[in-house]
Amino acid sequence: MAKGLIRNRYWGVAARGLAMGAADVVPGVSGGTIAFITGIYQELLDSISRIGPKTVRTLFSQGIAATWQQVNGGFLLALFAGILTSIFSLAKLISYLLASYPIIVWSFFFGLILASTVPIARRVPRWTWQTGLALLLGVAAAILVSEMRPTQIAATPVSLFLSGAVAICAMILPGISGSFILLMIGIYPQVITAVHQFNLVALGWFSVGAACGLLLFSRLLSWLMHRFPAITLSFLVGILLGSLKIVWPWKLPGDLESDKLAPALSNTLPGTFSDVTGEPSQWLGAITAALLALVLVLAVEWVHWRYVGNVVQES
Repeated sequence: MAKGLIRNRYWGVAARGLAMGAADVVPGVSGGTIAFITGIYQELLDSISRIGPKTVRTLFSQGIAATWQQVNGGFLLALFAGILTSIFSLAKLISYLLASYPIIVWSFFFGLILASTVPIARRVPRWTWQTGLALLLGVAAAILVSEMRPTQIAATPVSLFLSGAVAICAMILPGISGSFILLMIGIYPQVITAVHQFNLVALGWFSVGAACGLLLFSRLLSWLMHRFPAITLSFLVGILLGSLKIVWPWKLPGDLESDKLAPALSNTLPGTFSDVTGEPSQWLGAITAALLALVLVLAVEWVHWRYVGNVVQES
């Protein structure tokens, strides 16, 4: 019975990985947000942070089985299998949807991120002036990222390694998109092309950098979550709120030299968007997509605490 529950759980973890991978493909949306609202964020950080020199010692002293259990290998395998499957299978679909229905897609992600602040804020033990300050700093950090201007760099082994390390840190932070960071660095097109063409050399350098960045940053974030949970969580809520500026659905093309909002776009209201561009604002479809995302997040939160929470308590 226990083995059956574990197998079923891993299928659920893989499904969460699929959702995380789809989110990570989109510049502006973080897979860390999906991990948080589906209830696996803390386990993800703790599992990754266990990988290190101690893992090698356990491998030689106690064997593969003990090492696998120590790093929560089944969980990580299921999750990253889902993430990679999603990235390689959904990259073209996400790109098509963004190109064909940008307002609807961005509205869905806007609602998704906005709704995600509710379950995260609810996990803050107690709101104080310190947590309020952390929230404001999170908002400022996300807005600062949104003000970055896109650059362009060559896809060399060094740049791919460093880009992977930086992007993976953003990917596991709710609200900060690794894809958006890659876009600002100027290497996003090269990485997406490498995925489409299955360029093993480029993907290899990027993956090694991502692995190194993930192992280092996850330790810091896991330590902060355990040591200063209220401040860390409120900071993450601030990041989510600030990142709404990045995914606002209605944007007008701007001059790259004078417009601060990357990538050369400025946020506007639906009516202004329609007047300037001559295109329909699609505000009804946008509101519907945002509400659908809201219902989806709240439903996932309810299912997690109704079923997953009970299973954890009983075990």
